Amino acid sequence: MSISVLGAGAFGTALAVSLAKQAPVTLWARDTDHIAAMQAARCNEARLPGITLPEALSLTDDFKSAVQADTLLLAVPMQKLRSVLETHRDALAAKVLVACCKGIELQTGLGPIAVIREILPKAQAALLTGPSFAADIARGLPTALTLACVDADLGRHLQEQLTTANLRLYRTTDTTGAELGGALKNVIAIACGAVIGAGLGDSARAALMTRGYAEMQRMALACGARAETLAGLSGFGDLTLTCSSELSRNYQLGLSIGRGEAFDPNVTVEGAATARATAAKAKSMGLDMPITETVVGLLNGDLTIATASAQLLARPLKEE
Repeated sequence: MSISVLGAGAFGTALAVSLAKQAPVTLWARDTDHIAAMQAARCNEARLPGITLPEALSLTDDFKSAVQADTLLLAVPMQKLRSVLETHRDALAAKVLVACCKGIELQTGLGPIAVIREILPKAQAALLTGPSFAADIARGLPTALTLACVDADLGRHLQEQLTTANLRLYRTTDTTGAELGGALKNVIAIACGAVIGAGLGDSARAALMTRGYAEMQRMALACGARAETLAGLSGFGDLTLTCSSELSRNYQLGLSIGRGEAFDPNVTVEGAATARATAAKAKSMGLDMPITETVVGLLNGDLTIATASAQLLARPLKEE
């Protein structure tokens, strides 16, 4: 069965590299110059430097050619997913689509599978998510991810097709839990980065991770997710990774906020839009999400680190 990866960013390239070590894979990008540079160097120097592209990995900017594959991995940013699906609606209409992005759409409050279902109701949708850095996957380091798909038979097929020597997939039918776990942990990672950047210490980070996990569960369960999904790779596992490593762009953004430094606006940070979308969604659902609201305040410049810390510490005492 053939595979194409749509999106030649760091994560899309890393997945293509890992998969191409066991079977031919096509990697698509719309930027002709980007594809030409990768073809010439056999490396994605712009997004994933130092990783040689396998011979079995083909590169193209021809969308019609790329979507001839049986399985399509959508490795595009969450906030751009809708436009890609709408632009190529006819070509993708009845395809097997595996979303490889994490987040909640700012305008609608929907996750990636929900967006696919809304635009392409005849497509078969799945989600690949969990604790992973592109460089680790591309270098062949052991990584475990969650493959979420409502159709159990399709989930088993994709699990077998997308598992590689270094990439181990666990499957679930709880797409809501997988979507929200992968999205909400980015918000908490921004908060944890801000705490460390401001010099508030590891104890404060541990507290934020724990109470942030409670917020993740609160929203996910209210949306119909299963608690065990949030306790797995797509929730707790991803939270642990992104809240403790400077390789996480969400954590890096938080560090910049905590240190009072400017952050490169050209770097995609999914947690920023997700924080705003989550806060709005929580308000409409009547859910208490104090850490998420605090992150939004920091992003908007309405709160300082000192004020944010004081507000959280002054909240009413309660049972855990």
